[in-house]
Amino acid sequence: MDSIIVKGGTPLGGKIQIAGAKNAALTLMPATLLSEEPVTLTNVPRLSDIRTMTELLQSLGVEVSALKGGNVQVLSAHAAEETTADYEIVRKMRASNLVLGPLLARHHKAVVSLPGGCAIGARPMDLHVSALEAMGATIELKDGYLHAAAKGGLKGAKVHFSIASVGATENVMMAATLAKGTTVIENAAREPEIVDLAKCLRSMGAQIDGEGTSTITIDGVDRLGSASHAVVTDRIELGTYMLAPVFAGGEVECLGGRLDLVGAFADKLHDAGVDLSETPDGLKVSRRNGRAQAVDVTTEVFPGFPTDLQAQMMAMLCTAEGTSVLEEKIFENRFMHAPELVRMGANIDVQGGTATVHGVDRLKGAPVMATDLRASVSLILAGLAAEGETIVNRVYHLDRGYEHVEEKLGAVGAKIERVSG
Repeated sequence: MDSIIVKGGTPLGGKIQIAGAKNAALTLMPATLLSEEPVTLTNVPRLSDIRTMTELLQSLGVEVSALKGGNVQVLSAHAAEETTADYEIVRKMRASNLVLGPLLARHHKAVVSLPGGCAIGARPMDLHVSALEAMGATIELKDGYLHAAAKGGLKGAKVHFSIASVGATENVMMAATLAKGTTVIENAAREPEIVDLAKCLRSMGAQIDGEGTSTITIDGVDRLGSASHAVVTDRIELGTYMLAPVFAGGEVECLGGRLDLVGAFADKLHDAGVDLSETPDGLKVSRRNGRAQAVDVTTEVFPGFPTDLQAQMMAMLCTAEGTSVLEEKIFENRFMHAPELVRMGANIDVQGGTATVHGVDRLKGAPVMATDLRASVSLILAGLAAEGETIVNRVYHLDRGYEHVEEKLGAVGAKIERVSG
């Protein structure tokens, strides 16, 4: 099993190319099921989750051609007649459930495994189900699979979400493009990935209005066509690399970065004493003189502070001057990185969904274990600021969401390497 070794103490300098958004690509790929014509996606990140979605779409009959090392994908669903998404693939990645809406819209039926075999009530698949049922689908849970049918096709409806679920918003948006009539989604998610999906669907011929707001309106059309679409910049990778010079010192330009993608996060960095400036090619980031300042953080749905940057922010605040309080309001049990940071000398007290971080002068390198995707990269970043050597074990999580971390950080001066275990 691979590990990543980081030797801290080296200031960074240079440019990092930010990849296309994983979460956007994982929605755009199943959206191609809606059309019988080929769809070309550019700026696709090269990640294990992308390979899993490719495997799933191919099992449904989609022809996938990867060009330019995988950064460009041409997907053609003209012969995609299979409507069962098998558990053996779906279990690997929750985003696999995003084939449900497109399959129902185009084929009027779908059999999709629940991710991990969980019951609907245990995860927010109930939002997907109730919305599609409002559009005329009948859905039954049998043996860990959702058996869905829409005799005569889906129909437009008013859908109100009790919480602004990104996945449910995406599934309903895709389903509604081929439904008869108008669908109105209330309390819709507003993330940049939602906006990106709408842009792609519109280029395929969909009639969509209101993306980026809490109300999205979709007028169904008879068919969708071909299109070419560039995947939006990954705001979580962007935020992660914006933090790198805060840990290590120096200055880094994040190519492709945009402040509108990371507004709440950028505001917290500014409050912590980090200099940010937009350039013609992206965002330039540097730490002001001395230690960063403590700030309080509460994770919220977009446009609030993203939960996927909470672990990285906590790691940064471990050496900030003062005491910071982080509240996690999106996911329970998302402080599993805290004990590993404590192994490096951090002073963190976790009580339920709140973590109190008392800044220390310096972290010290230590062997640590990654528990999930964002925890993995937070420990690598912490290693940039630590004395000595940090060994991050179980980094297989990392490859699900970050493309060649050691190469990108190494190119701007970090002392980092991946070793096979």
